[in-house]
Amino acid sequence: MGSDMGYRIDKENDKYPFCLVWTPIPMLTWFIPFIGHMGIALSSGVIRDFAGPYHVSEDNFAFGRPTKYLMLDPDKSKNGISGWDAGVQEASGIYQQRMHNLCCDNCHSHVATALNLMEYNDTQWNMIKVWIMFTWKCRYVNCCGFIKTWLPFLIMFTVIFLLCVGFY
Repeated sequence: MGSDMGYRIDKENDKYPFCLVWTPIPMLTWFIPFIGHMGIALSSGVIRDFAGPYHVSEDNFAFGRPTKYLMLDPDKSKNGISGWDAGVQEASGIYQQRMHNLCCDNCHSHVATALNLMEYNDTQWNMIKVWIMFTWKCRYVNCCGFIKTWLPFLIMFTVIFLLCVGFY
């Protein structure tokens, strides 16, 4: 990252400068482990996330602490660090005026809007592109993040499998 001026991830305090962050949504992620809640952090590491109708959280990530993250390069946004922060803040202002829709205007859309407003990587972003990029490039915060993401799914899958096998 060309603009690295001491910006460090602080996992203990949930500070993820220039990162997209993700956490499981109870029940939903248990059945479909690739679906979860996403936010985007300012240069200070403060996470902003579209947490529900007309509400963008700040430093209070909905559904718990991040389990995965993807650090992006602020140099790829128009006007660098200030452009990054302006994009995140403007997107948050827009989404504070919006109704939340799980399927088509959600936390991933909020992140895509922020990336579009900062003109990140000269790409037109949407929730699908954000999801694909994040899914392929993200890192788990730690081993517990991996377990929190996958263990409920594995338990559900095992129970359903055993119930199905037991009926034959």
